[in-house]
Amino acid sequence: MANGSRQAVWEFFGAELKRRREDAGITQVELGARVFVSGAYIGQFEQAIRKPQLDITRRIDEVLQTDGIFERLCRKLIDDRRYAEYFAEVVELERVATRICEFAPTAVPGLLQTRAYAEAVTVAANPFVTDEYVEEIVGARLERGHILKDATRPEYWVILHENLLRIPVGGPRAMAEQLRQIAGLMRERTVWVTVVPYAAGAFAGMTGDLRLMAFEDAPPVAYTETSFSGMLMDDPAVVKRAQRAYDLLRVAALSPEASLALVESAAEDHRRCSSTT
Repeated sequence: MANGSRQAVWEFFGAELKRRREDAGITQVELGARVFVSGAYIGQFEQAIRKPQLDITRRIDEVLQTDGIFERLCRKLIDDRRYAEYFAEVVELERVATRICEFAPTAVPGLLQTRAYAEAVTVAANPFVTDEYVEEIVGARLERGHILKDATRPEYWVILHENLLRIPVGGPRAMAEQLRQIAGLMRERTVWVTVVPYAAGAFAGMTGDLRLMAFEDAPPVAYTETSFSGMLMDDPAVVKRAQRAYDLLRVAALSPEASLALVESAAEDHRRCSSTT
């Protein structure tokens, strides 16, 4: 679905939500209270400024007794075959987040990946697919990274583990390029990156990636991912535990200055390897 047509359907979603709400004689504030968001957030849904999460659309359907229409519309809009089903909603949310905090223990986060790195990761996980498939997946991943170029970009905090700096994904030349790009974004203060070094030993969140997203008028969410599945969570108690884990990772990480030096040193190591092969 093209971006223009997707936006048109979101606008239909908003207009239909407003019509159904008004027919039920419920104000934005009242509906927001009953689905656990603010009235202003409901207003942004209706204006197609913000996109609701699936669990919120389910609650809206229950309150307005709309027989699942808003959940079905939301599912259709986030159904993008370029992304795994469990990740499609995350892509929609990161477009409207005001702050994203991410921990990556084994692979460079998608928002930071270069084309060569993204291609290598995609082919490694899908060795028998066509070039067209690889281009589609890589194109979608690079498209996601555009949010960091917008004037309204979110604050993006990233904690990397030193392990991912050392793995020559795509070969030493591609890895050197990838790390130089991250270092450039750090120097430009586009992203805030720190690194958990090998010397830190055991660390919180060793079992997989962790992402926290905050929004202007909605509760924060947490997202965890393993190789074959992901879980988006908005339960306040769970999000609080995820935030604590992220805080522990910050304590284990090097300072921003030391992290930048380590990223640039690893990039130089990969560059030297590429020149000798």
